[in-house]
Amino acid sequence: MSLTLYYHPLASFCHKVLIALYENGTQFEKRIINLGEEADRAELESIWPLCKFPVLRDHTPLRDVPETSIIIEYLDQHHPGAQLMIPQNRDDALDVRLWDRFFDNYVQEPMQTIVNAHLTGMMCDQTKERTKLKTAYKMIERRMATRSWMCGEAFSLADCAAAPALFYAHTLLPFPEEYHHLQSYFERLVTRPSVKQVLDEAKPYFSMYPFAKDIPERFL
Repeated sequence: MSLTLYYHPLASFCHKVLIALYENGTQFEKRIINLGEEADRAELESIWPLCKFPVLRDHTPLRDVPETSIIIEYLDQHHPGAQLMIPQNRDDALDVRLWDRFFDNYVQEPMQTIVNAHLTGMMCDQTKERTKLKTAYKMIERRMATRSWMCGEAFSLADCAAAPALFYAHTLLPFPEEYHHLQSYFERLVTRPSVKQVLDEAKPYFSMYPFAKDIPERFL
């Protein structure tokens, strides 16, 4: 098999890449990395010295591709499927990249800050992070009033980023009841086959998530 993904089934950024792979039925080998295991950590570090997953290894030619957005764009260019994750139209592509960065920077980042603070016992003031999430929710609610997916009618890189970001964020800060468009978008995401497959594969690991009790029962 020409592709190997170094990842962990619980990690939200890994979910983002898995969704893109499953969307197009791309064949790849899975290599689960447990950062608590010295050998696994050393293996990942030899591929990407920053020791962060996911990393995609393309064996023909031998090339290691880190960073989620870059991995998905690489797949579009070198292992394309029926559905491109980044549109060919330049203006449409900019819109997709913008909302991809939005979810990584303004949903994933504050969510992970809160989770990491819990894991490390550094229970600092999280007002700033929760305010970011509230603002992000408001922006998504407004945007999704006029579209099916984040950047129009086609599932894209932006939706790959949105699914895991919103899944974990809503365990920390539930969506406001009046945000019907955000809630409908979330339902479309979690019932999409590629996303559902990722969440099903994560089930055995959810107990490791510090806010596992806040994951809705239907996902367990």
